[in-house]
Amino acid sequence: MMLSKIKISGTIELESGLHIGGSDAFAAIGAIDSPVIKDPLTNLPVIPGSSLKGKMRSLLAKAYNETIAKTLNDDDERITRLFGASDGGGENGDQPVPARLIFRDSFLSNAKELLDNGAEGYTEAKFENTIDRTTAIANPRQIERAIRGSEFSFELVYDLTNEQEIDEDMQTLLDGFRLLELDYLGGSGSRGYGKIKFHDLHAETVFGDYNAGTINEELGA
Repeated sequence: MMLSKIKISGTIELESGLHIGGSDAFAAIGAIDSPVIKDPLTNLPVIPGSSLKGKMRSLLAKAYNETIAKTLNDDDERITRLFGASDGGGENGDQPVPARLIFRDSFLSNAKELLDNGAEGYTEAKFENTIDRTTAIANPRQIERAIRGSEFSFELVYDLTNEQEIDEDMQTLLDGFRLLELDYLGGSGSRGYGKIKFHDLHAETVFGDYNAGTINEELGA
């Protein structure tokens, strides 16, 4: 079939503080030890598409792979179809598998609302402390987090190249969304960071003539 491109957009809401690290190369004394990554034009926190893609693929691999994959090429076919592989395996193993999903960076979309609701800024400093088990010496540090209640515009593009596989591809994607909501994004998830929720997911065909109505039914749009 002819190529169609389906844009799936929505909102990522932070239900707890989120830390996805930026550069801390020249932190001054007393400054944040581990800052979050920010948009250089607005200085507002951003969720990189690479973070979403990497964490979703990792979670799907745990859910779908029947054996431990030594490389990304060994992931279940449902994963490699969406996320790509440099080696397709089988008779044409030297041929790469192009990713059907393109993840965009997600930018803060409710900055004014956060301030109107009493926030003093768009990030917070979370104090963490580690104790050396041998010396009992404390190592305090400040971790910067995007604050709870922040909302980020979410967008990915799905390349529809095989209509026979679209239902399975969408189920894989929905599983990825659900796994992310049940797990965490960014660092320190076992300490409560990075709980997220997807809202208002919607699909539209931005190239080609595929009717995205079926996808919207699956997304609950």
